[in-house]
Formats: sequence, C-alpha cells, structure tokens
Amino acid sequence: MYIEAVPNRNSPPAVLLRESYRQDGKVKKRTLANLSKWDPDLVAGLRILLKKGTAVANLEASLDIVRSQPHGHIAALVGSLRKIGLDRCLGPPSPQRDLVIALVVARLAHPRSKLATARGLQAATRTDSLADVLGLPDLNENHLYDAMDWLLKRQDAVQKRLARRHLKEGSLVLYDLTSCYLEGRRCKLAKRGYSRDGKRGKLQIEIGLICNRDGCPVAVPVFEGNTSDPATVGPVLKTLRNRFGLSRVVLVGDRGMLIQARIREEVQPSGLDWITALRAPAIRQLVESGSVQKSLFDERNLLEIRSDAYPDERLMVCRNPLLARQRAAKRQELLAKTEELLEPIAASTRRERRPYRGRDRIALRVGKVLNKYKMAKHFDIDIGDESFAYRRNQESIAAEAALDGLYVVRTSLPAEEMDAEATVRAYKGLSVVEQAFRSYKTVDLKVRPLYHWSNDRVRTHVFLCLLAYYVEWHMRRRLAPLLFDDPDPNGAPRPSVVAPAKVSQAAQKKAQSKRTPDGLPVHSFRTLLEDLATIVRNQVVPKLPGARPFTIVTRPTPLQQQALDRLGVRL
Repeated sequence: MYIEAVPNRNSPPAVLLRESYRQDGKVKKRTLANLSKWDPDLVAGLRILLKKGTAVANLEASLDIVRSQPHGHIAALVGSLRKIGLDRCLGPPSPQRDLVIALVVARLAHPRSKLATARGLQAATRTDSLADVLGLPDLNENHLYDAMDWLLKRQDAVQKRLARRHLKEGSLVLYDLTSCYLEGRRCKLAKRGYSRDGKRGKLQIEIGLICNRDGCPVAVPVFEGNTSDPATVGPVLKTLRNRFGLSRVVLVGDRGMLIQARIREEVQPSGLDWITALRAPAIRQLVESGSVQKSLFDERNLLEIRSDAYPDERLMVCRNPLLARQRAAKRQELLAKTEELLEPIAASTRRERRPYRGRDRIALRVGKVLNKYKMAKHFDIDIGDESFAYRRNQESIAAEAALDGLYVVRTSLPAEEMDAEATVRAYKGLSVVEQAFRSYKTVDLKVRPLYHWSNDRVRTHVFLCLLAYYVEWHMRRRLAPLLFDDPDPNGAPRPSVVAPAKVSQAAQKKAQSKRTPDGLPVHSFRTLLEDLATIVRNQVVPKLPGARPFTIVTRPTPLQQQALDRLGVRL
C-alpha cells in the first residue's frame, strides 16, 4: 500500500490510499480509501508507517542530540592540507603522521599549548571534529611529544620536498630573520639579544624564513638568540647549495643581513647571485663623493650607477618623495620631543632655589634623554659642574636630510638578466616575508611565547608553525576574493616601481563596502575560519529501543559553501 496525491483541477489534490497488484501480467492499482479530509500530519505519519518506519507525534521529543562538534573549519583545513599534498610530503601513512597533521591543523584552528591541544583531541573532552576526521585514538600530550620527535627526524626531508616544489635554478630566494621570546631559562638556544618583540629581560631565539619570490615558505632555520643577522647567512647558503642542491639562485636579503663582509667572504665564494641594499653610512659616502646628486632626480626617481667602491656590482639609486617628507616630519617631531625633555634639565641648573649641580649627575640625566629618541648626533651639548646648555647641530641635521627618501639597491646580477626596475621590485618583495612573520607571530599562528625546554622541541614547534603557515598561504590564495586580501596585487597601476604600492580597485571596493561582488560579507582569514566553525556535526540518537546514533551536519550558508567550493573541500 502507498499514499498518492492526485491532482484535482482547481480543487485541492485528492489524497488516496492505494495498493498495486498484478493481473494478466500487468501492474494495476486500486483505491482503498480517500484520505483527503485527514489531517496532513496524520497522513504523513501513515506514510511513514507504510514505509515500515515508526511515526512519532513530536520529532523534538523523539530525538536526542548527544554531542555537537564544530566541524566546518576542520574540514576546510584538513581538506586543504591534503589538497596541496602536504600529507604526502610528511611521509607515508602512519599514526605518527596523523598526529603531526593534527598538530598542524590545531595550530591554525586553535593556537595553544600542546597540553591544551591534547585535551581537545581526547575522547572525553574533544572540542571539535579534528580527532574524528583523522580517526585518532584516545591520546594524551605524551603522544603529541612523540609525534614532534618523529617530525624532527624528517624535517630536512620535508623541507627538501618543499624546495623541489617551489624553488628552481635561477629563481629568487627571499630570506629574512626575526626573534621570538621564550618563557623559562632551560632551553640552551635561548639567549639574550636584540629583541624585535620589545620584550626586555626575556631570553629569545632567532627564527629565519626562506621563501620563494611569492612568499611561499620553504624552510625555517632556528638560531641562538644572540646570533647577529649577518652570521645566519652562511648556514642559509649551505642549506640552499648542499641540502636543496641549488647551484644558481638569487638570494634576496635586507641591508642589515647581507653586509659587505658577508658578501665578500661567504656569498661570492658560494657562486650565488644576490640582491640587497646599502646602509645609511654607505649611501652618505656615495653622496659625499658626488656619485649621487639630488639634481639627477628632478625628472626621475630611479637611477642606475656604477661606483669604484663597489666593483662588479650594479647600484640602483631610488628616491621616494613621499618617504622623504615622512622622514623629515618624523625627524622634526623627535627633535622637538627631545628638546621638551632637555629643557627641564637646563632650567633645573638655572633655578635660584636648590639648583641641580654636578657634571656627572647632569650628564646621566641628559644621556637618558638623548638615548630615548636617538637624537644625540643632532645636538651640541655643553655640560659643566653648574650649567647645562644645548643647541641643534644644523650641519648634522642637513647632512641627514640630504639622504631623506634615498635608498640604494645593489646586486651582482648583470642587466641582461634583470633590469633596474625588476631588481628594485625583487628587493621590495621582502615585504611578503614580513607579512609571513606577522601571521607567524601575532595574527594567526601565535608561535610565541614558547614554553618548551629542549632545543629539539623548540625547533620542532617552530617547524610546525612553518607547516601551518604553508597551509594558510595556499588557502589565502584560493580564498582571496572572500578575504580583505588583494585578489590582484599587481592590478593597481603606479607611476614607477619606486612609488608606494597600491591596492587594486577590487580590494579598495571590498574594504569600503565590506562586501564581495556577490554581496557576501568580507572576512579576515581568522574570522572566516570562525564562521566555518559554525558548521557543526550533531550526533543524534532516536529515543527508540535499540536505535542507533547517526550524524547530521549543518547545512552551509552561501558564504560557507562558496569558501568550501573555492578550497575544493567537501564536508
């Protein structure tokens, strides 16, 4: 038997209870009852009964949702990781590899300690669907530490595979360095050094990042916290040549790293080409020698020159008028602030009641003020036992002002391989490494603070963050239309390579309207993951004897579905 709704011209359809039967080899049907006047809910219950189901009066009262786990962001992260083949880079399938994948995904989804991550993966306290998606058994933090040790042994092999994917002979290699503070004093890598985090009194490590020209991360060397920037160049060169097997690439590093001594003693003997920039004292020498004159920039802002001080090199001298105005304004601001602090000291030596005395005491106070804003070179100071006077050094100020807006990019590449504009553009490409460090340290991955004690665990933690950023980098490129990221970084025209970069019109429109062309809300990478996390896996149990639980996944919104489609991921 079955229920059939039969159209009835302009009247409501007739709801009939029918049965089918076979006669003379043909299938026929006959009507058993007219149910048109029945309550629709009653008809629906009878339909379920006829299909050998169990009809209930109240669906809510008949089902229990025993657990709800955020799932959408996990599906997006795990699916993206597999889509880009990072799981294959880690090695053949194994329980340890699954745990490493869980650590990478957890770093993107919920950056927190290994202990908190382990609790989120345990059967009794799972906070999302990650353990179920990967099929992980019940575990504790010791299992995660064992997986970290397993990964460290394979770090070189994984980085080699990434290098084969993203670095080719003759390509640009971007390299930069940052610092990261640690908690505790047991790690031998942790030393006192120049802190880019501004954390006084904290031990730290130095983290390098090797990327291709688009900013895709390939390797992450870790150094002791008191290692100077130039001292890291040698190990990076060995990594490129010996470990990655690259005999001819162009290393791009900032002016504080590829200094003259490192170029002469390490980069040139390695046979690799390089691009970097001159530091301020070297630029001043070029200006004083007459090699660079401001009048040359009246009609252009990029000039290629040669200098006897830099044989076999090309120098691209750039002048950015906007940068010149900003530096001039900043210098005047710092001079004024320094004078505001110096004047009370001078006044205290002239007051009638209890004047400030003592050359050493006055010098100590003055030194603190001058060090605060680094303006000592622009002031002439006269300190006596009973007096203190100061005045601006106009010659020093004018000499520095002559360099405002000037920077010089230097390279060993011949013009036939890379012209002046391309060379400057390559050097400016280091900004993508700075963006990576921003995501690495503060926005998404939160590599700091570090609580690990052993050198190996610290190195593995940093490497896990590299793998997480590798996944994020690929996801951002696919999700760019939905994010505040510029979907077309090279789409905005600018007068020259020296001028500040501009965002495309599409990015400007997104930033102003906070909407995509489809009318969907624009997100940051982090908030989009939070939105995807509202896709939930509900474990449902019917209130019937012997009933088995089943899973229902939330239906994605249009925005969520578009994000999943762009990532090529299914729930």
